[in-house]
Parts: sequence; structure tokens; C-alpha cells
Amino acid sequence: MMKSSNSPLYLLSCLLMLLLLPVPSLSADPDALQDFCVADLNASISINGFPCIPASKVNASDFFFDLSKEGVTNTSNLNSSVTPANVLAFPAVNTLGISMNRVDFGPGGLNPPHSHPRATEMGLVVEGSILVGFVTTSNVYYSKVLTPGEVFVIPRGLVHFQKNVGNGKGIVFTSFNSHMPGVVISSTTLFGSQPPMPNEVLTQAFQVDDAVVNSIKSKFGS
Repeated sequence: MMKSSNSPLYLLSCLLMLLLLPVPSLSADPDALQDFCVADLNASISINGFPCIPASKVNASDFFFDLSKEGVTNTSNLNSSVTPANVLAFPAVNTLGISMNRVDFGPGGLNPPHSHPRATEMGLVVEGSILVGFVTTSNVYYSKVLTPGEVFVIPRGLVHFQKNVGNGKGIVFTSFNSHMPGVVISSTTLFGSQPPMPNEVLTQAFQVDDAVVNSIKSKFGS
């Protein structure tokens, strides 16, 4: 006899089936299968990060990284500097699904609009007054000026920025749920790619003429 779809036994059976189904990981990177896997950066990257160096060659110093040094901010008109602590700079985070950045700002400094395709970002303002903003897939803009001790979160893949709106310097520490979150900077991606993106695409997308596109491209070396 077929069980009623409203019977407790039927509902319990459905619940058990759902619980037994494979559940995708909530982290950006797959779970590690060992205590640690300090990356061998001389090897080719594999699907889930770099191969591990032998545990016998791992030293205590491999698990520590210095983000105390202030970045140089006056080397570009952005007046900002990003110091990464991802797997390429800090091999111990390989396969651990975590990384950090230190972002330094001079007065008026900007971490330009960009996105991280492989990670959600959380940031802590340590110094300065920092305008943080992002745009959703529904084209809604959210922003707030944050001061030391305040934190922000940027959902994975959304375009966002940070700008120092204070009079002095600014410092932000950010963290990611990926050992290599990736970064797509909107301006350099569109106007500084190699080979260059066709002008006819950009003029139509931005509703401007060739002269405007060529002027912008010239600033990004394209």
C-alpha cells in the first residue's frame, strides 16, 4: 500500500533522504584532507592548489607572515597599496581556504572597483575613515563610511571598492574564504587587457565615441 504524502512516516523518510544527500561545502575552497599542505610554489598549480612540500622540510617559520609593514602608497595616482597574504605570498595557507590582505591608503587613496571571483571578503578598518561600497547583481549600491574597529563584508563576486575619505592615512585588513581569491579590477580589465578589448564593444557598452575609449585605454597601457 502506498504511503500518504502527509503521513509522518513518509515525511520522515523524505527528511532522512535529504540529510543523506551530499551537501556542498559552504567554504570557497574544498576541505583539506591533511593538517597542512605548505605550497611548493616551484611546482605547477593543481586543481585544488599547489602540491605540498614534504612535511620533513616544513619549518615553524612557514606558518608565520608579517603584515606589520606599511605599504608604499605614492607610486600611482590611486595612492593606495595592497599587501597580499594569499598562497602565492604565504604558502602555508595552501588548501586551507583562507587568506588576508593589508590595504594602505594615503589621503584620498582608493582601492578601485574590483571583485573577487572565488571568495567572500570581510574587512576591519584599523586607521582612517574609509568609504566602503559595493553593487549587487540587482544594481543596488550599498555604502558606508567606517572608522577604526568597524568591519564590513562583501559577498563573493560583487564589485566593490574602498576609499580613504579622511585627512590622514588609512589602514584596512581584509580576509577571504579562499587561499587565492583572485581579483578582477574593473578598469584595467576593460581598458588594459592584452590583447585590447575591441573599441566597438566599449563604445557601444559605454555609449561614448572612439576618442573617449582611446583616451582611457592610454592610461592603462592598452
